[in-house]
Amino acid sequence: MTKYFLYIRKSTDEDDRQVLSLEAQETELKEFALRENLTIASTFRESQTAKEPGRPIFNQMLDKIESGEAEGILAWHPDRLARNSVDGGKIIFLVDSEKIKSLKFPTFWFEPTPQGKFMLNIAFGQSKYFIDNLSENTKRGLRQKLRRGEMPSYAPLGYLNDLRTHTIVKDSKRFRLVRKLFEWYATSNYSMKDLSDISSTIGFKTRKGKNPPVSVIQHILANPFYYGVFKYNGELYQGKHEPMIAKKLFDACQKIMSDRARPKKPQQREYPYRNLLKCGECGCSITSETHKGHNYYRCTKKRDKCSQKYIREEELARQVFTTIQKVSLPPAWADKMILELNKDKEEAAQAGAVFAQNLKVKIKELEGKLDMLLDAHLDGTITKEEYTVKKQKILNEKIEISEKLKDFERNGNHWLEPAKQFILAAKQAKIIALQENPVLGRDFLKKIGSNRVLLSQEISFEPKKAWKILLNSPLKNRAEDFSKAPNMFWLLESGSNRQPTGYVYPYVSIRDGLYHYHTLNSLKGLGTLVSSLYGAPHAGFLFPP
Repeated sequence: MTKYFLYIRKSTDEDDRQVLSLEAQETELKEFALRENLTIASTFRESQTAKEPGRPIFNQMLDKIESGEAEGILAWHPDRLARNSVDGGKIIFLVDSEKIKSLKFPTFWFEPTPQGKFMLNIAFGQSKYFIDNLSENTKRGLRQKLRRGEMPSYAPLGYLNDLRTHTIVKDSKRFRLVRKLFEWYATSNYSMKDLSDISSTIGFKTRKGKNPPVSVIQHILANPFYYGVFKYNGELYQGKHEPMIAKKLFDACQKIMSDRARPKKPQQREYPYRNLLKCGECGCSITSETHKGHNYYRCTKKRDKCSQKYIREEELARQVFTTIQKVSLPPAWADKMILELNKDKEEAAQAGAVFAQNLKVKIKELEGKLDMLLDAHLDGTITKEEYTVKKQKILNEKIEISEKLKDFERNGNHWLEPAKQFILAAKQAKIIALQENPVLGRDFLKKIGSNRVLLSQEISFEPKKAWKILLNSPLKNRAEDFSKAPNMFWLLESGSNRQPTGYVYPYVSIRDGLYHYHTLNSLKGLGTLVSSLYGAPHAGFLFPP
């Protein structure tokens, strides 16, 4: 009597859609064996797709058939045995070599005859066609979702998959809490372990109801989905979901994460100005050490010979606070400037409209570049790798400009608040200089300047944007009493009838990120002190000669 191996299989990636489970297949096949009076020698159960060869239990069953432990196979349908040409061919070969004498299926007829083997070949071919076609249909559906800006996967924490509309929507319970994680981390005051610990106090849990471990926090902070894009198969796509944060905040978190990833040696003593400066002669870092109770700073001299000498921390601190004093504004000046800023708010609207239109034009240009880039890729002019890299660069630029436009449309005359913040920071500079707190002084110096170097025991740096104006304006001309500085005027964009009284004035305007120095005897047609930071010129400051 022919002995049969009963083989049942279901695909692991079809858990929710499998018509017959393993238990259902086994029940049906045992009832079929009883009706047909078939002897079952052993049962083989497998949960693995048959799309690719290499199923261990299936191969184990065929090995036992080759060794003569059974001469037949009982399965629900030929597609349970094979959906690929290798496994299908192996079954056909064992039938040809008479190792397999019988194949039984409740829903398919087979006899080991030329006609039977021909029909079995067709069944295996149909199974392979089905799985191949299913793969193509799935890929086509995924490509369409990507074109619509829908990420074809599970939504990250803070979002939910809407099963009704098949889109990703905000999670009302976690959206605000996840955004807080980004905001806290961007301050540099919290580590990922701190955020993991804080999560329990603010009620932030994973979908399994557990406190998020550090690995989950790290994955959240590194996921670009939160600022409106997502990666799929290594390519960046713009999503249509609502962004949780601005790209600037995401980039700030990435920089902090990158800086903290660098290994640091344990530091026993606090040196406030370490890692603040570079050597102006050889470009090496300025390190610190202590001798006889005093802190000294010097070049590491790791590249070439360097002639730079030590400088004591007290002298370094004096130069830092002197520099901060140079960019400070007296309270009366700051208050007067903020008053004038408020007066000019209405006049800014017209120039702001031009600014918004320029951004929209730029976005259209970038969209055109993306279309041309895609055409070049489809025509084979550029490779897939070149297309992916260039697309990511253009798409990120488009996201940044779109965020600027969105901020402007939401805030209206958005230059006013940054201008206020600049003036208030300059007002705060005087307080920091008088307090002589080394940590505050170090942080403020980082805020106002880049490329900070130490050369011949003197600090120098490149002032950032609007700070250059204050640094180049003589401090002695900034009288504490605003009434004692009659030569300092607020300059309007146009229409000002105020005229200097017999003086020629030095003036610094900022346009397109560049500083322009003028000598003026008219107060018309000038740009704002800080508006170039945001692209909407409206007014400016004239400092006394």
